[in-house]
Amino acid sequence: MRKILKKPEVLAPAGTLEKLKTAVIYGADACFIGGEAYGLRSRAGNFGYDEIREGVEFAHNRGAKVYVAANMVTHEGDEEGAGEFFRTIRDIGIDAVIVSDVALMDICVSEAPGLPIHLSTQASAANYENLKFWKEEGLERVVLAREVSMKEILEMKAKVDVEIETFIHGAMCISYSGRCVLSNHMANRDANRGGCCQSCRWKYGLYNLDEDGNKNHITIGDKDKEQEPFSMSSVDMAMIYNIPDLVEAGIDSLKIEGRMKSIHYVSTVCNVYRAAVDAYCDDPDNYVVKQEWIDELWKAAQRELATGFYYQIPTENEQLFGIRRKIPDYSFVGQVLSYDPETKIATIQQRNNFKKGDTIEFYGPGMRHFEQVLVEFWDKDDNEIDVAANAMMICKARVNQEVKPMDMIRKLK
Repeated sequence: MRKILKKPEVLAPAGTLEKLKTAVIYGADACFIGGEAYGLRSRAGNFGYDEIREGVEFAHNRGAKVYVAANMVTHEGDEEGAGEFFRTIRDIGIDAVIVSDVALMDICVSEAPGLPIHLSTQASAANYENLKFWKEEGLERVVLAREVSMKEILEMKAKVDVEIETFIHGAMCISYSGRCVLSNHMANRDANRGGCCQSCRWKYGLYNLDEDGNKNHITIGDKDKEQEPFSMSSVDMAMIYNIPDLVEAGIDSLKIEGRMKSIHYVSTVCNVYRAAVDAYCDDPDNYVVKQEWIDELWKAAQRELATGFYYQIPTENEQLFGIRRKIPDYSFVGQVLSYDPETKIATIQQRNNFKKGDTIEFYGPGMRHFEQVLVEFWDKDDNEIDVAANAMMICKARVNQEVKPMDMIRKLK
């Protein structure tokens, strides 16, 4: 008899309250957010206490959890107020805090007892002795370094009884576990204190110097083809083809990167991984990777995709340079606010330009989706219009099939 598989948590990014609600509706078991201090995404829509409270209530009412990232590297003075911060989010009901700095951990333990701590990936946990140390220190979960292989994960799970969380989809930092000083050097913004300017993704020219000191441009690949400037950025991670390996390894939480990504991205990726994890755990013997999952992922904006360090050391094929090999074909154009089944009219909030005559796709949780041509179209005052051109405008459209609030709309570019 086959053993009963433990279903891993699908953990989604939530840079704003809207993204948190979207992630939960589209299948996330948990979300990770940032507060207004101590995190590494100063430009994300970080949460104030009232928003944290609303997000926790929303998630808990639907059986989901919320974790707060407080994973900055603290310098003198950065830790001020941390005790009050940890106590407040503990009392609100946050399920765990994600920390890399030992000083913040000590403050959390002493000032907010009872608040679970997860070790951040910034701490570069990459071997089982490391995990054993943190378990003995009282941490209940370790977010592994992104450079860890599947073989190493199997050894960790065999030797240490601690929860393991790994990244399975999203951007990969070109620096080891996100420990980077390029941003500090080039823009005076500290990447390890929340200010990364993503200088690795800037476009660079490649040159060499001849004997006379003259600078000569270096081309990449076929010199007769259009050249794309060089960057130091890796391709994105995607483990959609490898769900069985992740589940069989006993990984407790499957983490999607992207607190600064859109609700279109969050909803699409959560939808796909929710479907894949459920399908494998419910019937592993007959599991297949569905092409519709792959197609769906490529409807959201992302770079090319690979499996990071899970199975091999990445090569130049896992780095972005030259002409992009694949570009998403869809753009996010709107979100359903309400639907009247009698009139078949949906009220929509515009997120991008779309017009009468466009073929648009509606999609929702559970991989629901259908296409239709937009024929009847009005503004919020019921005046007939041809185009939704104004940002965030409210409009109405006749929709052939039932849609629900928080369903999304996209179209071919």
